[in-house]
Amino acid sequence: MKPEVLQLSPILIPHVREQLEALYTVHPYYLQTDKPAYLREVGANVRGVVTGGHTGITREVMAQLPQLEVVAVNGVGTDAVDLAYARDRGIHVTATLGALTEDVADLAMGLLIGVCRGLCTSDRYVRSGQWATTATPLAPLPLARQVSGLRVGIVGMGRVGRAVATRAAAFGCPIRYTDLRAMDDVPHTFVADLLELARGSDALIVAAAADKAEGLIDAGVLEALGAEGYLINVARGRLVNEPDLLAALQAGTIAGAGLDVFVDEPRVPESLFARENVVLQPHRASATVQTRTRMGEMVLASLADALAGKVPANSVTA
Repeated sequence: MKPEVLQLSPILIPHVREQLEALYTVHPYYLQTDKPAYLREVGANVRGVVTGGHTGITREVMAQLPQLEVVAVNGVGTDAVDLAYARDRGIHVTATLGALTEDVADLAMGLLIGVCRGLCTSDRYVRSGQWATTATPLAPLPLARQVSGLRVGIVGMGRVGRAVATRAAAFGCPIRYTDLRAMDDVPHTFVADLLELARGSDALIVAAAADKAEGLIDAGVLEALGAEGYLINVARGRLVNEPDLLAALQAGTIAGAGLDVFVDEPRVPESLFARENVVLQPHRASATVQTRTRMGEMVLASLADALAGKVPANSVTA
């Protein structure tokens, strides 16, 4: 008999989904209307769980899976998983570490270029027909901000932060960063104090993988960033104090923002919608065929290793 796997979130890549269903008896928990009843029906023999970073899995659900050996997270975030409980039970929790790095860094730079150059505003200007009908072409559009040479401050010099730095350096941007400590293997300037980093930056890019931190970017940091500064967040929504950000945008404390993540997704503050100095994305930095394929394949590898009695390569509980 094939091992049984409980699937808490969908996998979009067809060939990964087909392999999962070929190798395992898959119970699609995410499709059920009466989830508690479904869990009572299938939970006793489940050995593996597939879930997403946002979905995770609660302690209560894990407690109803007595044979559970591995929780394979199709993402890098594990804060929605009770890791302490999983460790106590000897359950491997894995994440697709490294698979998202290039795409997230690409989007960070895309957001920076988008908000500085007004790409979304200009796109709407053309699509609406205003360009063709305005007596003085381009008159309604303000001049944009040059991206090349911007002083870039990076919050979090992990995988994504380093990839962002590589891209920003190609634009001739001086780069400084903050983290828990200075990194000996990066050529950029370490700044221990976040306020000082913001004060000396034209663009502050949040790339930290701090699952437990909240509100790092608050009113003080935004004021230090200043009226000509831009905030980019491709990390965690809660790393930014959202009310402080909204107030800063309203008051002109900062020049603009590019956001892929929010505090209460998918509920985005409506006051952002009409702001032309903000570029918004629906938390899809990893949403390319190539990255989602790599992520799915890593999920399959984690299941196979754990159910064969091996320690998965991307276990965060080993």
